[in-house]
Order: sequence, then structure tokens, then C-alpha cells
Amino acid sequence: MQVNLVNENSVIIYFSDTVCAETTDEITYACQLFRSELNYTLSDIVPSYTSILLSCNLRKTGLQNFVINVRRVLNQLGNVGLTNLVRNKIVLPVYYGQEVALDHRDVSLYTGLAFSEIVKLHTEECYRVFAIGFTPGFAFLGNTPKQMTIPRKASPRLNVPKGSVAIADRQTAIYPSQSPGGWQVIGRTPIDLLDDSEECLSKFAMGDEVRFESIDKQTFLAMGGQL
Repeated sequence: MQVNLVNENSVIIYFSDTVCAETTDEITYACQLFRSELNYTLSDIVPSYTSILLSCNLRKTGLQNFVINVRRVLNQLGNVGLTNLVRNKIVLPVYYGQEVALDHRDVSLYTGLAFSEIVKLHTEECYRVFAIGFTPGFAFLGNTPKQMTIPRKASPRLNVPKGSVAIADRQTAIYPSQSPGGWQVIGRTPIDLLDDSEECLSKFAMGDEVRFESIDKQTFLAMGGQL
């Protein structure tokens, strides 16, 4: 692991060059340790695919002492392993009907698979939250099966409906709010993924395990889904 200075109160830690579940687990557990061990001096923590950005509160510690404590926690991580890793398991209902699967034809044409096979592949996999960003609550999940790999759209949509489930490259994601976007839309969830009444706006956290469960149109509408 590399610990590099970013500015007068921040460091970035690089864990790996490879985006994979193992790296995500290590980053997730490291974040849990940092929040526990450095809570008093920590002002912000931003995990991503292969790194963590840590910022300290200079009113409570100096950068030099902060870096020393960061390295101490990293040594602790190496000693205890991932036995105490806390990971949420989330199951999201998704309606894959053609009226919400806006790119079902393009996905089938590009992959050579019937859309029913795309749905089967998408719901059989267990995904890991690799990163959160782009818009509030937008979680990047991976990896999708190789058979359904497809690039982003050449021309992004100006408005992707809230709850849209989409794929791009070897990743999948859910648009938590209406926004522009270039991913290939294959379904929609009726679940609201943003909650501004909670301290944490997003229902997802780095390292969470996510599965998708296919539901029919009647169930989708009964759960509050919008067509």
C-alpha cells in the first residue's frame, strides 16, 4: 500500500492496481478501522475503486501525526485481516419490462443474447459496491457477467428516469434520481434509493453486496413504481 500526501491536510492510500472484490473488501474494512481509530481527528474519508482519500482536522492534529496514525491503522489491518468486516446485503426488486428497459433492443443486438437471457444473467450475479459518485447515491456495482458486456451509449440521454437499472462495460448501477446518463437501461426498481431524513443519504455503502430480483409489472406498480 502506498500513502501519498495530497495537500496540507489530506493523504491518499493506494491499495491495488486491480479493481476486484478482494480490493473492495480491504478498502471497506480499512474505512471501518479509520472511522473507529481516527474518529476524533478525521474530517473526511472518501473510498473509491482502489484507494481511500483521508482528510484530517488540523485543529485537532498535525498532518505529520495524522500520517503516523494512518500507518499504524494500516499495520493493524495487515495483522487482523478481514475477519471483522461488516458488509450489508441488499436485494433490489427490478421490473425488466420493455417499457422501462429503454435499451433492451440495443443490448440484445450488441451481445447477441435474447433479452430474457440478459435478465437471467443480471439477476443471477451477486455484485459488490465498488464506489459511490457521479450523482448522490449512485453506486457503481461489479462485475457483470462477461457475456453481457456492452459499452456506454455513444450519445448519453439528457434524462434517465429515477430508479433506472443500467449496465455499461462490466458494471451495473441504479440511477437514484432523474439525471443525464449514458449507461444502457435494462430495467427499473420501485425502491427509493435516497433518504434525506437519514444521516447517510444513500442506501448503499462501499463494499455492500447487492442482488437484483426480477418482479412483474403488477408488483412493480404495487410497490410504488412509476412507468
